[in-house]
Amino acid sequence: MSLAEKYPKEIEKILAKYPPEHKRSAVMPLLYLAQREEGYVDRHAMRDIAALVDMTETEVASIIGFYTLYHDKPEGKLRIQVCADLPCALRGADQFLSDLCAKLGIEPGGTTADGLITVEPVMCLAACDKAPMFQTQGPDGIKYHENMTVETTIDLIEELKKAK
Repeated sequence: MSLAEKYPKEIEKILAKYPPEHKRSAVMPLLYLAQREEGYVDRHAMRDIAALVDMTETEVASIIGFYTLYHDKPEGKLRIQVCADLPCALRGADQFLSDLCAKLGIEPGGTTADGLITVEPVMCLAACDKAPMFQTQGPDGIKYHENMTVETTIDLIEELKKAK
């Protein structure tokens, strides 16, 4: 089923926000819509989005590759993206990332054996003074978690597992 068949009203609403000659600007909201259910944008959805906004599939794929909010393959149902920019690293983000991954039994960028959690470093989440910090991406959207420790993060993961 194409994206237009699956989400006709949502797509119409998104495209209505942009003048027809600038419909390429709708690519990011359409990508977000496409990955909402599965957590990633597959090739079929990329093709559909490209057709909707008059872009090539390669151009759409390059946007997915550039932004950390978009993904082109299935990974964990919940993504923990740890800010690893220099100011956060100076506040212990690198050690936090390393210790968290060790506690979960994965490498940075890896997914837990149960397929629930993917932990990855990202650059600049704009909360340098509150590091270590990360954002979670999942079915409930994006949420920020600041001044975290490995212990509070494991507690958060356990809470999220219970909620599922």
